[in-house]
Amino acid sequence: MRVVILAGGMGTRLQEETTARPKPMVEIGGKPILWHIMKHFAHHRFDDFYIALGYMGDFIKSYFLDRVNLSGNLSIDFATGDILRTEAETERWNVNLIDTGLKTLTGGRLLRMQRWLSDTTFMLTYGDGVSNVDLTELLKYHRQQGKLATVTAVRPPARFGGLVIEDGVVNRFTEKPVAGEGWINGGFLVFEPGIFDFLTDDESSLEADALERVAAAGELAAYCHPDFWQCMDTLRDKHYLERMWTDGSAPWKTWDDTPPLRVSWPAVKAA
Repeated sequence: MRVVILAGGMGTRLQEETTARPKPMVEIGGKPILWHIMKHFAHHRFDDFYIALGYMGDFIKSYFLDRVNLSGNLSIDFATGDILRTEAETERWNVNLIDTGLKTLTGGRLLRMQRWLSDTTFMLTYGDGVSNVDLTELLKYHRQQGKLATVTAVRPPARFGGLVIEDGVVNRFTEKPVAGEGWINGGFLVFEPGIFDFLTDDESSLEADALERVAAAGELAAYCHPDFWQCMDTLRDKHYLERMWTDGSAPWKTWDDTPPLRVSWPAVKAA
């Protein structure tokens, strides 16, 4: 199963962090939020990733290159230029990093990736939101519905903090109630290749141009997920996610803590 992650936006509402790095590289618990998203997909054995790059795309490329090249032990033979890497920590992921333009809109980024996606069902999400949605059940639901696309519908966290009241007395404060009113697009979508018929160029919006038209055609299914979902739009959101991770109460951590895969590569010549 191929997974598209839109990671090219400029993250203007999180400028405290995104002046130095792209939004998907903002860290939660010492790891980029992009890593958290990929771990969630990989937990469900969806690990063939196609990451749509734009703003500071080289930063994301460098992260993955460093994960491969600098992890573990290095033995360097200065006489021959041979480099031996041992006990490198790695993941069972296939990662494709695709340049999709600096100012391309969401639909345009997907359209630029059509050559890799035109022959199969694929999944898509945004590089700034985490959830504990059951991705296996999402895909199963999509196939049962037989529609062109399926969107995960979530209830957004309320904007303001709440009060827990018992017998007329405030028991405690909550920073954010579990959910706000109504349903919104929480990302975590499944598409058939026919979605590309609804995209035209770099100025295409996946949401306004494609999904709205797909819905009007009766071809957009909704997988309702009433449990945890959180988008990292602001510094407040980042701190909220960071506290949950630090406290060991991060609902989106669906994977276990088994030791990472350790591998060794034969010697290669230095460039």
